[in-house]
Amino acid sequence: MKSSSMMSSSRRIAVVGCAGQFGTDLVEVLAGTGRYTVDAVDHEQMDVADADGTRRVIAAGHYDVVINSAAFHQVDKCEDDPAEAMSVNAVGALNVARACAEVGALCVYVSTDYVFSGDKGEPYVESDEILPLNVYGVSKAAGEYLAKQTSRWLVVRISSVIGKAGARGKGGNFIEAILSRAKSGQSLQVVNDSWMSPTYTKDAAKAVDALLQRDATGTYHLSNRGRCTWHEFATLAVSLVGLKVPVLPVGSEMFPSKARRPRDSALDVSLLERTTGLAARPWQEALRDYLVEKGHIA
Repeated sequence: MKSSSMMSSSRRIAVVGCAGQFGTDLVEVLAGTGRYTVDAVDHEQMDVADADGTRRVIAAGHYDVVINSAAFHQVDKCEDDPAEAMSVNAVGALNVARACAEVGALCVYVSTDYVFSGDKGEPYVESDEILPLNVYGVSKAAGEYLAKQTSRWLVVRISSVIGKAGARGKGGNFIEAILSRAKSGQSLQVVNDSWMSPTYTKDAAKAVDALLQRDATGTYHLSNRGRCTWHEFATLAVSLVGLKVPVLPVGSEMFPSKARRPRDSALDVSLLERTTGLAARPWQEALRDYLVEKGHIA
């Protein structure tokens, strides 16, 4: 268990699922503030689906906050293995919540825009009805409810994630896949009939810090501000990098998948801004900073 220790009076935080895109930046950003003692807890150290093991690790750490970013997030694979999806994303959330309740720790559960159906027609606010379309979304919605089986909880939703670590099990993320194809001269076809709100994990981690500073509880959306299609997202990335490759807009039917995906799962971040005083950055600005961080542009 890797620990980033600050002064002894700081709050102790466990970041579970520390190897993922979001988990990696959570550890780095929270430890870098100097306000917390941060333990990076990976799957080998704690399997959230193992109730006894989860209880032992959280009790031994004497944590004030446990951030559960562990997830089975490969959407189509969740359709093939719903039992595993529920075991990690839902039962795992319950195990962490119960362990947090035993030690009085704040339980933070990282959720997703896929808990929504995508039929609203405008960005979702935190109080909107949950109506997932696929197994992954159902498992995360269940995880949200089960994470609340403790007196102090915080649910944070992110979407369309880009982070320097890449998605564990996916070999990168959407932007890296697009740029890889573009640099190799391959033609690009990207869907232009579904909308979302990109989330730069570094910005989302800073939002978690701001919420913790205010002892916030409840549900919050942490994406960057605004919405776009996947085609718009890819086109801007290719343009910012300076690649002269056409990005062709196509319909979702060109990329059939096992899992149904929401047509428009954009998130409204107004509550986060009102609560923390942060001004959520536009997704365009966040994408540029991500490309700088990854060395794609100067």
